[in-house]
Amino acid sequence: MEPQTHHTFCRICESLCGLEVDVKDNKVVAIRPDAEHVATRGFGCPKGLKQHHLFSSPDRLQYPMKRVGKTWKRVSWEDALGGIGEKVRQIRGDHHPDAVAMYVGTAAGFGVLHPVFAQGFMTAVGSKSMYASATQDCSNKFAAARHIYGFPFTQPFPDLHHTECLIIVGANPVVSKWSFLQVPNPVAHLKEMVARGSKVYVVDPRKTETAKTAGEHVFIKPGTDVYFFLSFLHELIAQNGVNRDRALRYMNGLDEALALAQPWPAERTAELTGINPEVLRQMVRHYAGANGAALYSSTGVNMGGQGTLAFYLQEVINAVSGNLDRRGGTLVGMGVIDFAKFGAKNGVLLRDDRSRIGDFGSTNDAFPGGVLADEILTPGPKQVRALFVTGGNPLITMANSNRLRKAFQELELLVTLDILPNETGSLAHYMLPCTAPLERPDLPFIFPLMLGLQAKPYLQATKRVLRPQGEQRDEATIYLDLCRASGVNLFGSAVAQRFFESARGVHRLRQKIRGEGQEQPSVPQEFLLNGLLRLTGQPGFGKLLKHRHGWLRPDHEVGSFLGVAQEGEEVAGSTEGAPSAKRANGGTKGAPKSRVTTPDGKINLAPEVLAQAVRNLDQHAQALQRQDHERPFRLISKRHVTTHNSWTHNYEGFVEGSRATNYLYVHPNDLARIGVQDGDLVDVSSQTGTVRLNLKTLADLMPGVVALPHGWGHQSTQLSVARQTRGVNVNILAADGPEGVDPLSGMVHLTGIPVSVRPAAGPQAHSWSGLLEDVLEV
Repeated sequence: MEPQTHHTFCRICESLCGLEVDVKDNKVVAIRPDAEHVATRGFGCPKGLKQHHLFSSPDRLQYPMKRVGKTWKRVSWEDALGGIGEKVRQIRGDHHPDAVAMYVGTAAGFGVLHPVFAQGFMTAVGSKSMYASATQDCSNKFAAARHIYGFPFTQPFPDLHHTECLIIVGANPVVSKWSFLQVPNPVAHLKEMVARGSKVYVVDPRKTETAKTAGEHVFIKPGTDVYFFLSFLHELIAQNGVNRDRALRYMNGLDEALALAQPWPAERTAELTGINPEVLRQMVRHYAGANGAALYSSTGVNMGGQGTLAFYLQEVINAVSGNLDRRGGTLVGMGVIDFAKFGAKNGVLLRDDRSRIGDFGSTNDAFPGGVLADEILTPGPKQVRALFVTGGNPLITMANSNRLRKAFQELELLVTLDILPNETGSLAHYMLPCTAPLERPDLPFIFPLMLGLQAKPYLQATKRVLRPQGEQRDEATIYLDLCRASGVNLFGSAVAQRFFESARGVHRLRQKIRGEGQEQPSVPQEFLLNGLLRLTGQPGFGKLLKHRHGWLRPDHEVGSFLGVAQEGEEVAGSTEGAPSAKRANGGTKGAPKSRVTTPDGKINLAPEVLAQAVRNLDQHAQALQRQDHERPFRLISKRHVTTHNSWTHNYEGFVEGSRATNYLYVHPNDLARIGVQDGDLVDVSSQTGTVRLNLKTLADLMPGVVALPHGWGHQSTQLSVARQTRGVNVNILAADGPEGVDPLSGMVHLTGIPVSVRPAAGPQAHSWSGLLEDVLEV
């Protein structure tokens, strides 16, 4: 029997690359990029093309598992759900619904139904104790966008196909892909930009793979991005680069926003950032003189301690220069619906809850992950006693992981929903096995589907490629069942609970008719996804399946966000090969008046909470200028193309030889300062902890900056391959607690951390060694 080829798409990251998957006897034998895909153009990264090795691991969770003492015991779904539900009922009854918490990891976001049903369960429980991985890497953008645009998910992105000047700050798309924008094959896009004459700058403490691919690299000291943006705005004003007429027509607070930059000329910030004033002025000249330009930033800025203010200023610059909603500037996509309008009208992601510890506001209805340990360890009303971890591994990815581990051990109930038994699962009371991406039907996740965050807009549907080998269930079904077991109704609605249970019953009957009765019961995922498409006026799931390589949507309409096109100031651009809005929708009547969701429909350039925080930066700047003799280095992160957060280290092909660990990368000129040689063992210490690992020199770094890749530290896991690696967890060095959290966004400080580097005081000893044996018999 020859392998059968399926057309699908990857769901490991935001690129969603089109794939051809060869399957024989319900096993993947090969994965190739889809060369005919309408947007991804035959691109696929090593992780996506090898993902079947990760998901077919012998360590894969196949059955519900319960921890009994120090051993794991396989149990039935009925027993697992019953035990979990009983404990949830008891905690809600004895304490408070908020005593039941949930942590939503990155992997949960790359499916459509998973995060919806997870929230439905928490709404059913009546708990507002939501935590998310966003407060580790991107909630600054959501927090700032809510103040500026009226809705957190309004996220402008560079018009890569037409921009004449792109300035990339704290991002490395060649390795990490673009964030908040689906752009497969970043190398090709960058080279195409340079070939057509676009000017590209990469501002980063390291000469990254992106900087080596295209453009001009500019060094910047870690954690000083906010001052770079302030001086950029100052110089933009000096060079008459502000479009006052446009700003006054579509925006409020122009003069207040411009005044924020007045105290920060390039000469003042040069000592802070390390950027020569003439270099900054040259960047501004190219930006201001371009017929369409964009500033773009990502995690290097987000996690640097002042990420909210830095992103806010970036958006101000793009707006006042006239580049927001402009061809070649930054665009605001439109998904299958106007999600911002829908969200603002219905209060979606707009709750104003306050955390028990630290009194932090919620962002996207989630509290800072940096106070989760405190919420667990601090007695009092609403103390967290139960935690559901869905699609994440916080014991590796969150700040001050050692303290968080101690907190997790105090929980009365810890449940993980995952594919593999990761570090967090090793401490859980129950591990519930979930289907892998290739085992479920799907649509592109919320960013491209609802927000249109795509360089080239399209839709694609995929059926499942594989049948689960064990008793894995999709997360939507699991949360529906957990509601029933806990005595609550999904979304707090008895009607919703009955509807989805009835739909599952009908689907189960059809499974038996098709001879699939041996499979696990499931909600009818294709039916639900088709309903979503139909409700939003899109082609149905079945029709999209016929377009194996994706279905092009209308290109982004320039001017439609501010309403400029309607007044004839701009005309909509069109990506080559994309259908026009008229062809796709049967005719248009021009752009909407405005899609801005602030109360007055105008961009708010000077939200008081953000503007005041900028005015108060003097003290922060003074602290940066004081020399730290105890911790003189600044620590940043670094990623390899075969790693993805914490979960790609359980495949031998990704961790062979020298890749079986992470290293501390140091500029060669700093070796003498530390008193070591290349390859030596060193101790890296912050205010929260110490890790010990080998050092490697890297001339691409700015002197005084050291880099340590994240996602490592697997010695406490049950994963057979990952457990043999020698890497250390960099997040042990990051501070948590109220003092370590940005009050504007709930972000913790994960890059630009002050550290000392010294010759190791002894042999390498893993920070997590002995943990698993303390908890389990393995």
